[in-house]
Amino acid sequence: MIAHEHSHLTFRQRAAAARRALRLALVLTGVTMLLEIGVGLAANSLALLADAGHMFTDATSLAISLAAVWLVAIPANARMTYGYHRLEILAALANGILLLAVTAWIIVEALQRIAHPLPVRGPVVLAMGIAGLGVNLAAAAILSRARGGLNLRGALWHVISDAAGSVATVLAAVVIVLTGWTIADPLISLLIAALIIVGGMRIVSEAVQVLMEGTPLHLDLAAVEAAMRSVRGVRSVHDLHAWTVTSGLCALSAHVVVADIGRAEETLAALKELLLERFDLVHTTLQMESEMFAEVKGHV
Repeated sequence: MIAHEHSHLTFRQRAAAARRALRLALVLTGVTMLLEIGVGLAANSLALLADAGHMFTDATSLAISLAAVWLVAIPANARMTYGYHRLEILAALANGILLLAVTAWIIVEALQRIAHPLPVRGPVVLAMGIAGLGVNLAAAAILSRARGGLNLRGALWHVISDAAGSVATVLAAVVIVLTGWTIADPLISLLIAALIIVGGMRIVSEAVQVLMEGTPLHLDLAAVEAAMRSVRGVRSVHDLHAWTVTSGLCALSAHVVVADIGRAEETLAALKELLLERFDLVHTTLQMESEMFAEVKGHV
């Protein structure tokens, strides 16, 4: 019971830290995105619009992550026994598909501009690109200082990838200012599109992995089983399953064969503490079995 209460306390503390960091990062990213759209249209820069599109996907990702930590507070009920955690995963899947759709538009527009170059106001693009890079670096610093789980680390990855896109935009602007070669703008936008594809495919892949109740990507199930077997009194482990409820919240269930069923409660407490402290597994359901029972069932 103590380990269970401690796990929920830890998750709530992480959620509070993540909320503050995500809220500030979202405001910075959202404002900069709107500025990039306006300046990109005024300067006729596809690279800046592509970077704004990339920043839009990051803002969406941050909003999804922020919504996720708020949804944790909605109590579970008889129909939604895990609460509304999975809404984050469904939204992430939609976000990933949106990423790929935005990329398709950027690629088509870039190819048209390579074939038919348009004038681009390099100095304006350069100034906005530098400002966007500064905001991305600030948002990355905010997120990296917060202590959070996979959800927060995923948001940080998005912001860092967007910073790379801002660097590409700055490089395109420098080339245009120094040489007047405006094709650098659509070429750089293709590079940014590649970054968006990577992000979109990753989001879709991870969302499908969660919805299919696959083993969390960061978790080595063989290592978990070996650690459980090392606990005093444990004879064997079978029917071991691990899955992701939502970002940063994983669950595990298993049947554990023990040498002394009379000391099952003591062994159970040791196992739960191990799974929490070593593998950060918050929700664990363990069925303790005697060797005689397991032998009848064919698990010994």
